[in-house]
Amino acid sequence: MTRVIAVTNQKGGVGKTTTAVNLAACLAEAEFDVLLLDMDPQANASAGLGVRAEDPRLTSYGVLGGAAGIGDATVPTTVDHLSVVPACPDLAGAVVELANADGNEFVLEYALAGHVGAYDYVFVDCPPSLGVLTINALVAAREVLIPVQAEYYALEGLAALLETVGLVQEHLNPGLAILGVVVTMYDGRTRLGREVAAEVRQHLGEHVFQTIVPRNVRLSEAPSHGLPISRYDATCAGSDAYFDLAKEVVSRD
Repeated sequence: MTRVIAVTNQKGGVGKTTTAVNLAACLAEAEFDVLLLDMDPQANASAGLGVRAEDPRLTSYGVLGGAAGIGDATVPTTVDHLSVVPACPDLAGAVVELANADGNEFVLEYALAGHVGAYDYVFVDCPPSLGVLTINALVAAREVLIPVQAEYYALEGLAALLETVGLVQEHLNPGLAILGVVVTMYDGRTRLGREVAAEVRQHLGEHVFQTIVPRNVRLSEAPSHGLPISRYDATCAGSDAYFDLAKEVVSRD
């Protein structure tokens, strides 16, 4: 069965898109068929894979608006086995367009129906908010992956996100499960980083992945080249971390 995973955290700058892109690429490198659906109007996941949408209709915006199907909007990437449905700035308008539509929480789920079977994994990169786009992702997904930055405010807002996941489970998608929480941008040289990582484990226990993604310059550079870290520098610590995380994700099936 295809695993549909929403990568989300309403707090920006926590490594959400970096995690979505590089985890998808690592699984594709292992010859799983993977689709990355970019649901963030900033379109950083698309750019991080070297994809820029020329026609707004052939994007996640077009998919949500009914102008295109998932198959029409899907494009290949430089990584074999990895495809992407790109985003565009017009996606921000979908928030308004969907706001008053009946059943607006189910638009993405309906759009994906009949298409996910072609993939082993579908990742949805969510915007940094708990609005209608994120709710659509949570309704369409079977699992949630939450990146948490190793900084002082790491747990701020996490309770609200978990509450939202709980509400979606209760009212819209009872099959939704928390895949796990991954600590990102970790600097083991600082006491703060170590304390935050320990606090996250104390609060969330078995939900926290063993893999910790370090703060890594090469990870920061890769998106500007339109490449995942596995193609930009497969020997760096950031690449090693995402390959380890990919193994953990596979093992949690």
